[in-house]
Amino acid sequence: MRKLIVFNQVSLDGYFTDAKGDMSWAHKQDPEWLAFIDENAQGGGEALFGRKTYELMASYWPTPLAMQQAPVVAKAINEMPKVVFSKTLKKADWNNTRLVKRGLAAEVRKMKNEDGPDIVIMGSGSIVSQLAQEGLIDEYQIVVNPIVLGKGRTLFEGVKKKFGLNLTKTRTFKNGNVLLTYEPVR
Repeated sequence: MRKLIVFNQVSLDGYFTDAKGDMSWAHKQDPEWLAFIDENAQGGGEALFGRKTYELMASYWPTPLAMQQAPVVAKAINEMPKVVFSKTLKKADWNNTRLVKRGLAAEVRKMKNEDGPDIVIMGSGSIVSQLAQEGLIDEYQIVVNPIVLGKGRTLFEGVKKKFGLNLTKTRTFKNGNVLLTYEPVR
């Protein structure tokens, strides 16, 4: 069975975007952090997005600027299979992307039971909260950034029932980021 993994960055006060939807505060350019991102990008997998994150990613990663600024990540994300869940998006033109219009939980259950690489959600807060409530997420990789935003969107916005997590791994970076890896209590 394939694992469904969330990889997201949050502020110290728990927001994954600021009040205007901006995430630029999460883009640190120090060598240790960039090496970590490059290393993880090469791990492969299948990306899963909601519409907003898909549009943001698709507007940057296939560009010459992305290839210049982050060639390892750009190559990996452009080549990997991608699934975007959206009721409103008309088409998904980014290389290797499949558009799914409905049935988020059912489709993810089906994907998890297929052979293939693990599935990774980057961003896509509404997708994360919906799948968390369904008990479909196997691992949360949350990077806490040393910044306070004051307000914004939480990763678990809309979650209606509590669920516990077990800490399985940590990693601290020189830039102040801390990677916390959790698995749901089953």
